[in-house]
Amino acid sequence: MTDWHSDIDTWVFDLDNTLYPPRSNLFAQIDQRMGAFIADLLNVAPQEAKRIQKEYYRVHGTTLHGLMVEHGVDPHAFLDFVHDIDHSPIEPDPALGGILSELPGRKFVLTNGSVAHAGAVMARLGIADHFEDVFDIVAADFKPKPDRAPYDMFLSRYGIEPKRAAMFEDLPRNLEVPKVLGMATVLVVDHENPQSGSRSAWEVAGADAGHIDHITGNLAEFLADIVAPPVKAI
Repeated sequence: MTDWHSDIDTWVFDLDNTLYPPRSNLFAQIDQRMGAFIADLLNVAPQEAKRIQKEYYRVHGTTLHGLMVEHGVDPHAFLDFVHDIDHSPIEPDPALGGILSELPGRKFVLTNGSVAHAGAVMARLGIADHFEDVFDIVAADFKPKPDRAPYDMFLSRYGIEPKRAAMFEDLPRNLEVPKVLGMATVLVVDHENPQSGSRSAWEVAGADAGHIDHITGNLAEFLADIVAPPVKAI
């Protein structure tokens, strides 16, 4: 690994399936809750609700945005419902917490989820104290990644120079705008099962695209190499 990170002073992390491994399958619970919300809202069968959910996700960036556009859904009610889940499958990650404490610079979470959900996840991981703030879908005026708007709002709110920032994500398409803005981009993947975490093939496509600077299957180890680069043999 090179010293690409020497000028980075701000570290930005997605939340779900990035700060914790997708094998926890936490998002499967959220996925089920979204389907239940749609089935009740539109009075349709679970299978049709699932179809609508996935279509809105593909077309609108998030299921929530689709429901707001197509049906005028109250976003707060939706977020409260779908994030009412069991967070216990996420295990504490002292290795990640330790390395985040040593990582120099500002650290943020930028998520299409809610602050409440992010707080629960970070509490389970034991890493909440290492982050300056969480910029969630509410702060983004419900405009989701990969749209450019939330990135611009985020950078502006915290006075971040994108060329001195790095973005960590599990979805390749959510790194396109950060790369255009000048951020370093890091894709966090599950090499053994890239479609784990209730993700479809189209969601994880593009891992070899030019807008991705680095790929890692272990976030803590990747950050450890930044904090203390391996000693090169002479």
